[in-house]
Amino acid sequence: MAGDERNLIEILEENHPIDFNKYITYVQSPECGAIATFAGTTRNMFEGKEVIELRYEAYTPMAIRCIQSSCASARSTWNLHSIALAHRLGPVAVGETSVFVATSAVHRDDALDACKFLIDEIKASVPIWKKEVYTNGEVWKENREFHERNAEKLTRKGHCCGAKVRID
Repeated sequence: MAGDERNLIEILEENHPIDFNKYITYVQSPECGAIATFAGTTRNMFEGKEVIELRYEAYTPMAIRCIQSSCASARSTWNLHSIALAHRLGPVAVGETSVFVATSAVHRDDALDACKFLIDEIKASVPIWKKEVYTNGEVWKENREFHERNAEKLTRKGHCCGAKVRID
């Protein structure tokens, strides 16, 4: 099977929890000695504020294309068998998972390094937007990885969203 045929990428609509077993089963193979996973969950506090939930929005066709591009980059760098990646949209309560990445490879270093690369790429470049909802308000958030990657552009052109967006 060609490399890109061993990618399972899903943007899950509102109220569809992530089924870890589905994605782990997808990447499993007798020839692989390693499966690496990352699950991003909603934490209950941020800078002393109580978090109720996160809310995600995306332009799904573009998000999938960006994720496919990130998967191709990962495959060009590491010897991977399979990649599975899911991101939820809509509200994600405290303790629930919003994003899940699984990679498999013959050796653990490839699986682990590619898994970290993929979650960092999602946060830095995929058009999925996050609103953090607190007990006393809410704010749209930029991921630190996005800001770091685009700092020069933002400095030259000015920040598009001003005080409406917080960078964490």
